Amino acid sequence: MDRACATCCITRDDPRFPQSLLEIPDPPDALWVEGRLELLQAAAIAIVGSRNCTPMGAHDATAFARALSDAGFCVVSGLALGIDAAAHRGALAGPSSSIAVLGTGIDRDYPRRNADLARTLRRDGCVVSEFPPGTAPHRGNFPQRNRLISGLALGVLVVEAACESGSLGTARAAAAQGRDVFALPGSIHSALSKGCHALIRDGAKLAETAQHVLEDLGWKGALHGQASLPLEQAPEPESPVLKALGFAPMSMDQVAGVTGIPVGAIAAELSRLELSRRVRSLPGGWFQRAPPESA
Repeated sequence: MDRACATCCITRDDPRFPQSLLEIPDPPDALWVEGRLELLQAAAIAIVGSRNCTPMGAHDATAFARALSDAGFCVVSGLALGIDAAAHRGALAGPSSSIAVLGTGIDRDYPRRNADLARTLRRDGCVVSEFPPGTAPHRGNFPQRNRLISGLALGVLVVEAACESGSLGTARAAAAQGRDVFALPGSIHSALSKGCHALIRDGAKLAETAQHVLEDLGWKGALHGQASLPLEQAPEPESPVLKALGFAPMSMDQVAGVTGIPVGAIAAELSRLELSRRVRSLPGGWFQRAPPESA
């Protein structure tokens, strides 16, 4: 079968229309599709999350998506900045590829910063929209398309979401459709963890590893690599500053309060840790332990 196709429109009575969308309460009448049509029938998992994600969140989304792609699951997301884009890239690096569901016409590159990623998806994955070509990015389109992201998938994994995140709408759509909902836990001090924690309180499944997601979906097998392990740095280095610094952002004053080390000495140690790629500096004078480099 050809790996790519020209833009086409498929209706509900077309055998190429995804069976999974026929099972949801409000399937679209038609889909505009560009890319690998066969992916619409593949077993899939959706990964969504914050547009303004942390470096750790982007790393987690990429690592989970790559592990799920390696395990045979296509990854569905919404081509937004942040977690969505990281998930698409991770899945494209594996064998099972990725589907992007747009809130615009299929001929629009939105957001523009993801134009190169969209071209890669059109070539190696699949891009889908229920909106006719030429449709501009109206705000109301994106909540509407979220039901298709969840509808194409067996389950939805939320990585970093604030309490008002649109990703929670995708999770709600998944629950209404009878799909599994998974959420990555985070720091209690991070606003981007609060949406995930709320989902877990409401019954979403806590996912610390890709293996957890796969086992809950009935997948049998073992994963190898970082994404199958708890997402922690190991082993713990000797630096007291690095020991105090968690994956949630902290200021130098906060690190000083934990360690008792003068701020000047902490600044010097943070600079050394940045050079060794163990720490990342964030806007506003915040610092965060860097994620493992390997996926």
